[in-house]
Amino acid sequence: MIDGVRLPRAWANFAGGVLVVGVMYWAKPVIVPVLLAGLFTFVLSPVVSFLRRGIGHLPAVILVVALAFSGLGIAGWVVTREVTGIVRELPSYRENIRQKIRDIREAGRGGSVETLQDTVNDIQHEMDGGAPSGSTAAPLIVTSSQVAGLWGLPTAVGPYLEPLTTAGFVVILVVFMLLEREGLRNRLVKLLGYGRLAVTTRAFDEAGRRVSRYLLFQTLVNTAFGVGVGVGLYFIGVPYVPLWACLAIVLRFIPYVGSWIGAAGPILVSMAVFDGWMSPLAVVLVFAGLELATNLVLEPFFYSGAAGISQVGLLVSLAFWTWLWGPVGLLIATPLTVCLVVLGKHVSGLEFLSTAMSDEPIFEEDVTFYQRLLADDQTEAAEILGERIEKDGVAMAYDALMVPALNYAERDRVEGRLSPAEETALVQTTTDLLAEVEARGSAHENGEEACSGEPIRLLGYPVEGEADLLALRMLRPLLPARMELEIAPSGLLASDVVTMLQTGKYRAVCVADLPPSGPSKSRYLAKRIRAAVPEVRVLVGRWGPPGFTDEAQELLLRSDAHQVAVTLQETREELARLVPHAEVMAAVG
Repeated sequence: MIDGVRLPRAWANFAGGVLVVGVMYWAKPVIVPVLLAGLFTFVLSPVVSFLRRGIGHLPAVILVVALAFSGLGIAGWVVTREVTGIVRELPSYRENIRQKIRDIREAGRGGSVETLQDTVNDIQHEMDGGAPSGSTAAPLIVTSSQVAGLWGLPTAVGPYLEPLTTAGFVVILVVFMLLEREGLRNRLVKLLGYGRLAVTTRAFDEAGRRVSRYLLFQTLVNTAFGVGVGVGLYFIGVPYVPLWACLAIVLRFIPYVGSWIGAAGPILVSMAVFDGWMSPLAVVLVFAGLELATNLVLEPFFYSGAAGISQVGLLVSLAFWTWLWGPVGLLIATPLTVCLVVLGKHVSGLEFLSTAMSDEPIFEEDVTFYQRLLADDQTEAAEILGERIEKDGVAMAYDALMVPALNYAERDRVEGRLSPAEETALVQTTTDLLAEVEARGSAHENGEEACSGEPIRLLGYPVEGEADLLALRMLRPLLPARMELEIAPSGLLASDVVTMLQTGKYRAVCVADLPPSGPSKSRYLAKRIRAAVPEVRVLVGRWGPPGFTDEAQELLLRSDAHQVAVTLQETREELARLVPHAEVMAAVG
């Protein structure tokens, strides 16, 4: 409450989110090392668990941490030493560098690049007040003096103190996290409460599994990429091949841009070392070819969907964590986002995280189809329907997509979320889609030709209106070829239906009564038909998805209906029993 006014919940949540982001930005020196230590703990835990069975927990932790960080330290030292060597040798390639610069200038001379440069120079000249080009300002002489830093250390050592201190803190924290892994897990469970024990356990297990799997498979893919880079650069003749291969492996952990950051070094060195442009172009082709191969072949094979994050969600998270914590945020963005997605899946109130960033489908296929019909997007709806028909056949597509769409429309109209006019428009769009399917030659799903002999006539009666009528139209091409389904107009009285059946033309009647409408009309009609024409079989179609099943089936069976079916396929099988056995085998077998 503020001045007697209650803040809306949404604004309160927004203010809380802004406060959390501010705290994370302000507490970066503490949070980032903890997150890095947690990431290393995720990676090293399986190795520690394997070794402690033979040598004990404490020796396993010390051995694994010592080997891991010693390897990282040696790799960092080698990279630094190699970079220093490159910088030392660059002056010997000064003439090649000058020639490349002259080539670039020649390419831009007289063209749009030179015109743009001249324009920028003119604008800068005007902004400087039009000072004569020959005037020069007196040079400013800057002197420096050695300033003592902390504990008398030179200032030159200062830039190295913070990263070294952070690295030491991370190493110590990893050791204690590995030693007290079970205790930390139990403390987190205790903080969340015993009532959420099952949810917390599932969340921890899924987060650990996804992060470990993602890091493992990405390490394998990056190693293959780095080896390919090393082999390609070796045959081209680029110096310092091990350095570029290691950088390619490490930098590719940064999604999307890491590979090309790693490519910048060998491209620049090849421009300095080699005459002409063929070698730099070959380096570009090596990186482009390997990146294309890993994206199209290795990544889908090894860890497609391992992170469980959509591409758009990953890009947004990369931008956010980089803005918040800089290069370190870019490096840990993917594992951190994986944990947030898992948290959103299992923790009430954080579902928006999983919804916004997960790569799992938001809607079921039938809901997506219905949503496209609501949006009047007949093109995409037709694509969804066509893909389902290709996959499972016409009958399954009708039961899985088109009939549920009619059920959802009726439900939304009854509950006031859809106007009668909107429902009518949706039914009309569905009718157009059905006409397209029928026009593609699906007169009978199994492709049977019409059988000779006396046809078996059936009467279809839509109880409520256009939706039931459309469902009967879906049923008609699914029936065996010898059966003829005549659909009566909707709105007929029960007495009119009885009169039609009393002519003796029909062996059975199929009453279409889609839920969620009540079954009272179907029950009344079934009673009338069984009383007046007992030789005619009565089958009621309460077609719809599982969520729409109700107690109507038992009520209808007690009201003299011979059978109640919940899918078009079930209805087809029931009606096919009216055909002699040999013809049933030929028609539906």
